[in-house]
Amino acid sequence: MENENLRGLFQLLTRRFGLLNKNCCDGIEISLVQSHILYEINRQNNSSIQQIAETLGTDITTFSRQIQSLIKLNLVTKTQDAEDRRISILSLTEEGMKVNQLIDQQMNDYLNEIFKTMNEFEKESVVRSLKLLNDKMLKSSVCCTTPWG
Repeated sequence: MENENLRGLFQLLTRRFGLLNKNCCDGIEISLVQSHILYEINRQNNSSIQQIAETLGTDITTFSRQIQSLIKLNLVTKTQDAEDRRISILSLTEEGMKVNQLIDQQMNDYLNEIFKTMNEFEKESVVRSLKLLNDKMLKSSVCCTTPWG
């Protein structure tokens, strides 16, 4: 185990998933970060810029630039909160919902293709291992905190 390059394994896994997004969506090039943003906006439904940025562990300046690019692509809208006009609420446009669904479908197709090459024990082992890893990361003293708060 200590001879394995664990960081390299995770980098490679992340890169492979990121490459799937490149041209998934009717000619719109979506980065891995942008696909995460679309997913969280859809999942959290009417959350603020700050809430989504915090979920993704991204500083607000970097996140705001990503949001501006998604607004220019007509995938995301930003509106002022009715109760507190200092807060901006993010939502997916119709096109954003379509792109998010295309990414979901592509990812599910890809994972199903991979899982088809595995027997039941291997599939269960991978899923169980991923759940265990996510659980342990969440409980780690260094995971899931950001230097900005």
